[in-house]
Amino acid sequence: MSALDGERTGTFIITREHRRFAEFADAVRKHRYIGVCHGPAGVGKTLSARRYARWDIAEPLLEEWGPRDESDAKVYAALARSRSVCYTPTVGATLGELRKDLPRLIDRVDICVDEHVRPAGASVSSRRSSHVELIVIDEAERLSTTALEYLRDVFDRKGFGLILIGMPGIEKRLSRYPQLYSRVGFAHAYKPLQDEELTFVLTRRWRQLGLDLDDADFTDAQAVATIVRITGGNFRLVHRLFVQIERILRINGLKAITDDVVEAARSVLVIGAT
Repeated sequence: MSALDGERTGTFIITREHRRFAEFADAVRKHRYIGVCHGPAGVGKTLSARRYARWDIAEPLLEEWGPRDESDAKVYAALARSRSVCYTPTVGATLGELRKDLPRLIDRVDICVDEHVRPAGASVSSRRSSHVELIVIDEAERLSTTALEYLRDVFDRKGFGLILIGMPGIEKRLSRYPQLYSRVGFAHAYKPLQDEELTFVLTRRWRQLGLDLDDADFTDAQAVATIVRITGGNFRLVHRLFVQIERILRINGLKAITDDVVEAARSVLVIGAT
């Protein structure tokens, strides 16, 4: 997770949905199918994809692609474990942009993995086999029809597993393209945090503020109920809400998260009706 990702979402938490995503990605990667992952905005799809591909530590090196350093070995090892490329097309991405960016990323990941798996002292082969096994495309709604056709062609020719991530309904859009959709082997619905898992996340948030969440305390229980109502278990909204809660506690010198504090935090966020 990049520094900016961390500011927007907080510390990564391995949730049940992340584990389900990892199992889904493993299956797509192993069987070389096309997989579709869909879910509401903010539930954690992108975070899980980046975590699975080890993109949080690999992206800076792959984007800058300058002189090598001994510390890059940890990036090589991480990519050797994931064998994955994570790519997010820009808004209005053209076919030319996709055809330039994606092969470049694949080639760079191949080079990094080769650095890790090649025996010490062995020379670099000009006919190096591809080590990439999975391509993950985030924000797949941004892709045009021709871009989707290009990805299908890459999938057919190269034998990668391919995951397309998007909002609910993307699977219906893809069904309009029979040649692509017939290759979809797995679909994964990414869901918001539920019940005990949401309580676990909130307990961690309380502790990060130096507080204890006591389920026997009515004030805490009321605050939790309000947070659940406001966020609906949406991971991103939970983080945004707690950023404001922390600010309100600090400004007012408060030592407890109450229903009033939560409502005050909610009042400065644009999150729609609850």
